[in-house]
Amino acid sequence: MTSESHHRALERMYLGAPLNGFFRPRIRIAHETAEIDMDVREDFHHAAGAVHGAVYFKMLDDAAFFAANSIEPEVFVLTTAFTTYLTRPISSGRMHATGRVVNRNRSQIVAEAVVRNADGIEVGRGSGLFVRSKVKLADVATYRLEE
Repeated sequence: MTSESHHRALERMYLGAPLNGFFRPRIRIAHETAEIDMDVREDFHHAAGAVHGAVYFKMLDDAAFFAANSIEPEVFVLTTAFTTYLTRPISSGRMHATGRVVNRNRSQIVAEAVVRNADGIEVGRGSGLFVRSKVKLADVATYRLEE
């Protein structure tokens, strides 16, 4: 298995998650990085007409998570802690999250993510701690290697 095939399999796994049928994101994974784009829709809004914090969290956690899993080819990683900062409201356009690994050791990976609006202005950021689980990626139905 190459890193490239692992990254494409992670992308298929992400897009195959039932939750993403609702959000309809796009993802691109590379070594220690992940980028996610989503078009803002009104059904993402809270009562005051802006995107709910849950959407920010999802994008930030997903980008950091897949940056972390990009360097773990055998098992699914787990988010054990994640801190989210909502720095600016957004109500339309596109959200773009970029995640990157900032530290790792034998037992954990630290990754950060930033989400920006279509103009490139930061609207949120977060950082998380990820650990290796016992779930083999090969056992996840939507993780499919295609050489």
